[in-house]
Amino acid sequence: MLLMNLIFPIFMYFIGIIVFSSKRKHLLLMLLSLEFIVLSLYYFLMVYLNMYNYEYYFSLMFLVFSVCEGVLGLSILVSLIRTHGNDYFQLMNIMQC
Repeated sequence: MLLMNLIFPIFMYFIGIIVFSSKRKHLLLMLLSLEFIVLSLYYFLMVYLNMYNYEYYFSLMFLVFSVCEGVLGLSILVSLIRTHGNDYFQLMNIMQC
């Protein structure tokens, strides 16, 4: 059972990396896959801390920083949609931004 709890978040992490690298056309799909990667890292952190009977204060700090990262990504998405009209990366010109 412990081996399954260690393999499952690693499997989640690699699935998130595969989705992140394959869905690079839309910013929203990339942000969702990044949040999935953060969720898998959080699950791995909780399993690791539970295995060694450590305190969970670091996991609270990890959640705070992951929420800040998510909010920053959503604000970039909203500003991109307001300026360009969609979230396609192909329509953005690097010289204009």
